[in-house]
Amino acid sequence: MNDGKVALITGGAGGIGAEAARRLAATGARIVLADIDDVAGKATAEEIGAAYVRCDVSSLADNEAAVATALDRYGRLDLVFLNAGLASGFGLGDDFDATRYRRVMGVNLDGVVYGAHAAIPALTAAGGGTIVATASMAGIVGIPSDPVYAANKHAVVGFVRSLGENLRPLGIKVQGLCPSFADTAILGGNKAALEEMGFPILPVSAVGDAFMRLLDSEGTGECWFVVPGRESEPFNFRRAPGPRV
Repeated sequence: MNDGKVALITGGAGGIGAEAARRLAATGARIVLADIDDVAGKATAEEIGAAYVRCDVSSLADNEAAVATALDRYGRLDLVFLNAGLASGFGLGDDFDATRYRRVMGVNLDGVVYGAHAAIPALTAAGGGTIVATASMAGIVGIPSDPVYAANKHAVVGFVRSLGENLRPLGIKVQGLCPSFADTAILGGNKAALEEMGFPILPVSAVGDAFMRLLDSEGTGECWFVVPGRESEPFNFRRAPGPRV
């Protein structure tokens, strides 16, 4: 991001979103943070000199309003980071919660689709730009312990890979960010269990490093893995077998 470019970040109050916002602000970018945590969102925005807008990403109208805030305040939009997300915390047995299911799918999947839909006209008007969506390693590999979370993150990965080619003619790049377990609030009570198992947890700074690297990529429709001990790069998906004639 060059000095003066404008970025909209959902889930920007803390965690990966706030880390990305700080990185971008340090380059001179102008930032709009969108979240439902007004206290943390406003505090982070004040810290980096950003604008803040309350946004429930599961609402198309809220996504459109967030984009409108960027245009009203700064006159353009160059990057949208669709980062807001929730953990599921339930399975498909007696613990299944249909209301929670709809909420998690609404934030983790609808929030990406709605956010992209709302941002594309503004990015096009700016002559092109970038859409980044936070997926997960749970969108690349199976997660038996959390199939609902895996479902929406696999959907985000498929969306990124498909949308990239669609938007290339408009000069809009689409990238996916796929971290493994990162040290954010979404881990909840799982953090202690992971630490007990000796599973390495990513510092948020490592995800920020990968985020800044993917912004420099000339590719589109890429899904960048972020795992401890490895340099982040686009995951190399195997080609599916075609039909035989």
